[in-house]
Amino acid sequence: MSTSTNSPYHHGDLRRALLEAALLILERDGEAGLQLRDLARAVGVSAGAPYRHFDSRAALLEALAVTGFQRFTTAMEDVAAANPPDMLAAMGKTYVLFALNNKGLFRLMFSPQVKRDNRPGLRMAADAAFDTLRQVSGGNTKAGRVAALAAWARVHGLAVLLLDGQIAVQAGEDIEALISEIIGKH
Repeated sequence: MSTSTNSPYHHGDLRRALLEAALLILERDGEAGLQLRDLARAVGVSAGAPYRHFDSRAALLEALAVTGFQRFTTAMEDVAAANPPDMLAAMGKTYVLFALNNKGLFRLMFSPQVKRDNRPGLRMAADAAFDTLRQVSGGNTKAGRVAALAAWARVHGLAVLLLDGQIAVQAGEDIEALISEIIGKH
């Protein structure tokens, strides 16, 4: 089954097809360009079909943000499993690269538009992502939490500065090397 927005949906897992098409639209047009009716058209189903899986646009955005946090958590767990010599630096680099490679999704994950307070599934997904960082920063202690928050603030700030073009990347500059160098400076 293709998740291309040019191919109509024929059978299988409609929810997954809707999410995959929504991710493509999100990256192309941003959160503002994502409407359930347009999504239905992109997947090739009736305008009402997405409502069987997402009762509102807000529910779709929440599901996308959950998907983002799940993918991000998997990336962080992969870093932890690789056991690099500088775990925090490796996780930080992965964080920034995730943001740069998933601009729309990353912005949605941390958007005030998607409030985590009243959405337990989103809160759980976000907490799982943060816990991967906290485990390598000192665990469930107060010091571990503070260290994880400090690391998160540093890499999140770097990611947003890069996404917003506030840090100019020179022509021919290796962005991964630049990220590593910035993160490696404690």
